[in-house]
Amino acid sequence: MSRPTRTPDLGQPAGASLAAGQPRARRLPRRTATGVFAVLTVLAVLLGLTTGLGVVPLVLLVAVVGTLVVVLLSRAVEGARKATDRFVTCLVVGAFALAMVPLVSLVWTVVSSGLPRLDAEFFHSSMLGILGPGGGVYHAIMGTLVITGITTLMSVPIGLLTAVYLVEYGHGRLKRAITFLVDVMTGIPSIVAGLFAYALFVIFFGEGVRMGFGGAVALSVLMVPVVVRSAEEVLKLVPNELREASYALGVPKWRTIVKVVLPTAVAGLGTGITLAIARVIGETAPLLVIAGTTTATNLDPFDGRMATLPVFAYYQLTQPGVPPEDGINRAWTAALVLIAIVLVLNLVARLIGRVFAPKTGR
Repeated sequence: MSRPTRTPDLGQPAGASLAAGQPRARRLPRRTATGVFAVLTVLAVLLGLTTGLGVVPLVLLVAVVGTLVVVLLSRAVEGARKATDRFVTCLVVGAFALAMVPLVSLVWTVVSSGLPRLDAEFFHSSMLGILGPGGGVYHAIMGTLVITGITTLMSVPIGLLTAVYLVEYGHGRLKRAITFLVDVMTGIPSIVAGLFAYALFVIFFGEGVRMGFGGAVALSVLMVPVVVRSAEEVLKLVPNELREASYALGVPKWRTIVKVVLPTAVAGLGTGITLAIARVIGETAPLLVIAGTTTATNLDPFDGRMATLPVFAYYQLTQPGVPPEDGINRAWTAALVLIAIVLVLNLVARLIGRVFAPKTGR
């Protein structure tokens, strides 16, 4: 004889179908882990003030003891499975905090050391005739903008067209060969790109050639594979249904790419290109080899040496002059300006991705 089945009452609230005597799963309060680590941090500060222990031992002590306390509390209240979950969470958060230490330390060091010289004179004056205090980075900023602009004009069309070929047209051995070469170029050391550009321009201009255009060529060798890789991944994300719908209407393939594929991927393409610019704008080794440096403002990339921000910071640090404090301060401020430019480029990349992303309706 079959037992009658009991149908749940749909009008009952969630959880009302539990047996009357069944205990609910116990859980620690939501902020238990945060509270434990906060209390241990306060105790560690007091311990450091009384015993003179360093920051590193105190941080390690708080991390180990806090993790142990949280795991034991969770095991006693929530069970072994939840305790294991909280242990892994503590490890992940600790690894993230450990990874943030050098970044925060770097930013703090550059900002604190570079702010004293961050004034109006630093931005509108060059180093022409400056031997001691004073001077600025105007010539280096302009040189960086000129060289990076030329690099972008050369690298973006080559990178985008290569990515379009790999995604839309490429097949067989040629596609595999191009992909392999792009992967190899991605791992090329920057100094090798500078030596390549120098050897190329020596053929036409002779030994000792220095010019901004050569620096742009060297940076293009580094930027093209980054653009190709980022654009290729973005183009692969465009749904094939859009291409097939365009083909069904009789639109040629090249027009489908121009009118459908590229506009759909414009947000990702803009983000990838901006990040590629941020990648090469801080390169120093290629520019040391082929572009050189100068104390005057030179806006002609085909006429002599051209100063850039990374090279300016390098020479101010290695050859600060007398007294050395002035040159070292200029080096820190130039590094701060370069970090600010890279930060702005990353923010622009995020803005491009948000503004030009395809809008989807509900």
